Amino acid sequence: MTIQQVLLLLLLWMWLPHPCHTEMLFRRTPDLRPKSFGGRASGNDGKAIHRQKRGWMWNQFFLLEEYTGSDYQYVGKLHSDQDKGDGSLKYILSGDGAGTLFIIDEKTGDIHATRRIDREEKAFYTLRAQAINRRTLRPVEPESEFVIKIHDINDNEPTFPEEVYTASVPEMSVVGTSVVQVTANDADDPSYGNSARIIYSILQGQPYFSVEPETGIIRTALPNMNRENREQYQVVIQAKDMGGQMGGLSGTTTVNITLTDVNDNPPRFPQSTVHLRVPESSPVGTAIGSVKATDADTGKNAEVEYRIIDGDGTDMFDIVTQKDTQEGIITVRKPLDYETRRLYTLKVEAENTHVDPRFYYLGPFKDTTIVKISVEDVDEPPIFSRSSYLFEVHEDIELGTIIGTVMARDPDSASSPIRFSLDRHTDLDRIFNIHSGNGSIYTSKPLDREISQWHNLSVIASEINNPKDTTRVPVYVRILDVNDNAPQFAVFYDTFVCENARAGQLIQTISAVDKDDPLGGQKFFFSLAAVNPNFTVQDNEDNTARILTRRNGFSRHEISTYLLPVVISDNDYPIQSSTGTLTIRVCACDSRGNMQSCSAEALLLPAGLSTGALVAILLCIIILLVIVVLFAALKRQRKKEPLILSKEDIRDNIVSYNDEGGGEEDTQAFDIGTLRNPAAIEDKKLRRDIIPETLFVPRRTPSAPDNTDVRDFINQRLKEHDTDPSAPPYDSLATYAYEGNDSIAESLSSLESGTTEGDQNYDYLREWGPRFNKLAEMYGGGESDKDAS
Repeated sequence: MTIQQVLLLLLLWMWLPHPCHTEMLFRRTPDLRPKSFGGRASGNDGKAIHRQKRGWMWNQFFLLEEYTGSDYQYVGKLHSDQDKGDGSLKYILSGDGAGTLFIIDEKTGDIHATRRIDREEKAFYTLRAQAINRRTLRPVEPESEFVIKIHDINDNEPTFPEEVYTASVPEMSVVGTSVVQVTANDADDPSYGNSARIIYSILQGQPYFSVEPETGIIRTALPNMNRENREQYQVVIQAKDMGGQMGGLSGTTTVNITLTDVNDNPPRFPQSTVHLRVPESSPVGTAIGSVKATDADTGKNAEVEYRIIDGDGTDMFDIVTQKDTQEGIITVRKPLDYETRRLYTLKVEAENTHVDPRFYYLGPFKDTTIVKISVEDVDEPPIFSRSSYLFEVHEDIELGTIIGTVMARDPDSASSPIRFSLDRHTDLDRIFNIHSGNGSIYTSKPLDREISQWHNLSVIASEINNPKDTTRVPVYVRILDVNDNAPQFAVFYDTFVCENARAGQLIQTISAVDKDDPLGGQKFFFSLAAVNPNFTVQDNEDNTARILTRRNGFSRHEISTYLLPVVISDNDYPIQSSTGTLTIRVCACDSRGNMQSCSAEALLLPAGLSTGALVAILLCIIILLVIVVLFAALKRQRKKEPLILSKEDIRDNIVSYNDEGGGEEDTQAFDIGTLRNPAAIEDKKLRRDIIPETLFVPRRTPSAPDNTDVRDFINQRLKEHDTDPSAPPYDSLATYAYEGNDSIAESLSSLESGTTEGDQNYDYLREWGPRFNKLAEMYGGGESDKDAS
């Protein structure tokens, strides 16, 4: 029997009604146990046991998924043995999908499915059935639960979680090496039939890869797959259900497989010999070229280490591996000289740093090449015989003396003549000079070690044929000392001797310095230029000396200062000496020898009064004198001010004059017309009894009518004075009165003088007698004021 026939019989068997699915499962079955035993049964405890009558029972219903018919799909039938067929019972269905997905005929109990059911959505449904009396609506059977299970059909194809997989496997892997596992999923029921049984097969990627049918593991199928020949592979895997049989559903996925690199290729130089050129003037460390060995591998498998293993230039050149480019950089190790050697040969080796032992059989993972380096000639600058020169010379040599000679040569084969010169930036004072032909350095100015002990010169050597090629060399000139300086006092000494000093008392310790620097060190001798009755010098023989007194007691009233000449000499050749004079002051000291005062004027001052106190006292005296002078000057200035400066202002003082004139008709003393004609007043007439600090513009007052009464005029003027901001606040009253008219006698008052006060001389008043003494003091008292002050 063929597979097609078996499947056909299986489908027919599934669609045919079976007793177990209809009659036996859904018909009410009588209780196999006795319904009644005519009474009660006694248990062990003596109680009567009542047996309850069972209702219907059934197993689960089965329904095929994906029904495609036009009518409702029949599921099964509910029936109660209480149903007499007269329609008195009513069947009720509840639970999953009741009333929507599943409906029941209330009279017959037939259950139908209203639409297609997908088992992958829900595999079974749980419902409850009950039969009630249609008239009384009381249940005739207890509610029972049953299950409708959906039978699966092969309606879902296998699917892969990813449409494209990415995997890798090392190249040169053995056959059967696992690459990756792919797994497909099938939504059909794996426990029913073969709908979910998946078999894997390879559609694309043979003969390089294979797949295990049951597990989906992809493995290598060819030996020695070389990444350098092919790196990328695309494999298509199919998953088919129904155990891979005909009629099963299938799905596919793509697996991109990359061969990863292994070190199975040794490095190789493309050339057996490499030629390089380098100028002889290239400094140490200069890169002159590179070599590179090719390696078909990648990453760390292609890393190469270069080294020089042989040749005649191993000590002249180095090679460094450049990691990013995998090149060997050849550099200069020592200075090159075309005239010494013009060609070098190196043997360079390149070797992999990471070697896989599995591939030793492919050969040594290293290679060598020959590198020939040609040295090119360059016009080199002159070369000095030394890297630096040191010359020593005494400071007393004559001008033009040669202190040393520098030598240089042209290293080129042409051997051009050399010219020497001094860099004047290193000899700004032009103390030295050099012969341009032979390099002899001589002095052009006197040397002085005490000014400069070292001279650092720079000598330049250049080729005559090519002056641009120059070389410099440092020349150090050390000036040797000659004893040409006399010793002197080390510091300035402020020496004093106490008035109560005794003979042999130490008053000062002196020392000396010398600008010279003899090889044996300094040695000074101290002595007096002449015998001194007051002081003496005692040499301590350690470059110091002591000044001692030769007598008891000194008086600063007699001699306040002594001058003591001291001779200082050295012991070098030629001996140099000098005379230094010590100034010794005579000072007053206390009992312990502490100086108190050295000046003669200090004797007049009280004991213990310091200089600062004296200065403060003098300043106070000067300030007091200045205050007294200023006070006297101010007082004198006040006495010079006149009592009455203006005839318009009358103070509280009353001055009486005997009227000898013509009474009211006498208008010479005071112009009464001013009162009657205010327009006649001068506009810019100022007050004379004060010294104005700021000139105010006088205020014009409106002219009064000609017939204005004198009293009104006086009141008006008084009001103006009270409100005038420029007038001083004097408690004075200006009065205006008549003196009479047409007086025959002239007034004796000087108020109406025709000249100004400064133009008149009032000294004649003193000659008029005692009656005019008052006036003489008022107007002629200038001299008396001066005398009084």
